[in-house]
Amino acid sequence: MKCETITGLGEGNGQKQENNSEASHNITPLLLDSWKPYKGTRANVKERLLKLRDCLESVCGIQWYGFATLGILTAVLSFLMDFSVAKLLQAHLWLYGKLEGHILLQFLCWTLYPACICAFASSFSHNICPFSTGSGVPEVRTMLSGIEVPHYLSLTNMFTKFLGLTCTLAAGSTVFLGKVGPFVHLSTMLGAYLDRLCRLIQGKKKDAGTEMMVVAAAVGVASCFGAPVSGVLFSVEVMSSHFALRHYCPCFFSAACGGLTFHLLSAWSRDGETLQALFKTNFPTATPFFPLEILLFALLGLLCGAGSRFYLFCHRWILKFTKTNRVFLTMLTTEKGLYSGLVVFFLALLTFPHSAGQYLASKWTTKQLLTSLLDSRQWSSQSHNASVRLELDSLEWSSSGAPIFLSLAFFLLMKMWMLVLACTLPLPAGYFMPVFVYGAAVGRLFGEGIAYVTTGRDVLGQQWTSVNPGGYALAGAAAFSGAVTHTLSPALLAVELTGQVTHAVPALLSTLLANALARSRNGLSFYDGLSISKKLPHLPSLKKACPQLPSTPLGQVMGVKSVQLQKAAGPAEVQSAVSNSSEAQIPVVDSHAEAESCFFINWMIIAFVQRIEGRLDEVCSIRPNSVVVSPHNTVQEAYNMLSVAPAQTIFVADRGKLVGQITWSEMKQILVGLAKDI
Repeated sequence: MKCETITGLGEGNGQKQENNSEASHNITPLLLDSWKPYKGTRANVKERLLKLRDCLESVCGIQWYGFATLGILTAVLSFLMDFSVAKLLQAHLWLYGKLEGHILLQFLCWTLYPACICAFASSFSHNICPFSTGSGVPEVRTMLSGIEVPHYLSLTNMFTKFLGLTCTLAAGSTVFLGKVGPFVHLSTMLGAYLDRLCRLIQGKKKDAGTEMMVVAAAVGVASCFGAPVSGVLFSVEVMSSHFALRHYCPCFFSAACGGLTFHLLSAWSRDGETLQALFKTNFPTATPFFPLEILLFALLGLLCGAGSRFYLFCHRWILKFTKTNRVFLTMLTTEKGLYSGLVVFFLALLTFPHSAGQYLASKWTTKQLLTSLLDSRQWSSQSHNASVRLELDSLEWSSSGAPIFLSLAFFLLMKMWMLVLACTLPLPAGYFMPVFVYGAAVGRLFGEGIAYVTTGRDVLGQQWTSVNPGGYALAGAAAFSGAVTHTLSPALLAVELTGQVTHAVPALLSTLLANALARSRNGLSFYDGLSISKKLPHLPSLKKACPQLPSTPLGQVMGVKSVQLQKAAGPAEVQSAVSNSSEAQIPVVDSHAEAESCFFINWMIIAFVQRIEGRLDEVCSIRPNSVVVSPHNTVQEAYNMLSVAPAQTIFVADRGKLVGQITWSEMKQILVGLAKDI
């Protein structure tokens, strides 16, 4: 059976072409070949560029040069941001130190600086590009799942996010936010433009693919910490719901380029002689941990899992509260700069070093906090010599003179709700590093307690000479951050950041148990909660939030019946169908009377009448192998079929009769409708 050509609407096409050809003869040669300077020079340059392209392609594909460029450029952006933030923080602390002896001036310096800079970041982001606020990870993984999210890959968004994130990090530990999520978004935007450039060089006119975006998601994490392996694994676990094996080599190659560039730039800026781990540690190598400590690491994992569930509950509650409370909703809608300034001023008030900040180590940056928490020395032990005790007394944690247990407990209690409140700020910010440091504090407090009880004592017939609290801090950081994000890659990230391979097994054990507790009873991860709050059509998040939604029959959520044409339709019927439909393609089928006795697609010729520039093309494109589903199929099944459909369109047929078709845009509307029901 063949598809007949639809005619009748293109009668004037021949006359139009003749008129166009006549008009083209009347154009002067000057307009056809406009004057351009340096014609010979441009020709030589073009010839040399073509030779360079051929030479590069003879070594490897242009796409691989794009992967390397992506890793290098992302690492350079990360280094420039870290360098700028470090200078801004040093300027703030220098000014604060110069005002020593003037408490009021120090208070104003400590509170107004982060409040003003965060208010600027929020106002700038909202006025230039409102899509630049937040983490960006939920939007990126929604795009990677195949659903288009407009405006999130523009150059304006990239510039706004970079500047806004720099201001957010310049607020220091007062706001206690990171850069991992936004940098994944920045890397994805950079990867999208590099992908277009590579396709332009190759002479391809296809739309941008997802391979470069998947690679960019991995490079974003690798360039933040110089950790390529855990960056790729984090991308697999969080970003891609359908990660292909062909993405592994490009991801590791680009992440390795980014990680190496980041380490080289860091070593150059510090005038270092060798490459080293980002966070220095001095764990003992002779006896890293006692065998019985494995049980204590398992207990720490369960504690971190329980703590992560409480944190995620508070995070979802505050997001829901800000969307339902009239005051918060008004300020977050119209006065974002004022809201950010007031919240940051309140947080800075609590972290003022002459008040509660002396118990929070508020003068230290996030990197200094994590480095101190990973210290292998026992802070609570009284058996140190005088020199070691003097070094411990110089720690910011003990500057108030209070016991170390009190400082750590107060830090955990305050930072829990302060971090939840900071997550509502409408500015570019990351949320992974804060929970990583928070988990390290949980592990440090747990390890200090174990060290205080067991050091120098006989435990089950074994003499415990010394316990390393830094190892518990390392495991706690991996377990808590892994439980919050529902990933296992933080265990490897902790090893890569510190270089402590000896604690890989305890960190992995703690992370596994924390994940098991956090995932129980369909628990949502941090990014799942953000996707649900933003009403993003991300099916894996919807499936976790409400397991029965993906099993909803497709017929219950389908829209109106699509316009279709019968095979024997005339010009008048075709014109009526085109005027009543806004679709770019209209399916052409056999008569419904013949179709009612069939159950499969064998009876149907899937052909399309394509709308081109307001008219109909005379050639129908036949799709004999189109994907057809039943209205009784679930949304999950339709989503899976649509993700692999070559034409990105599936048809819904009931007892042989075509009742509709679903594209990615319509699937997005269906998923948005399901998200609103949660």
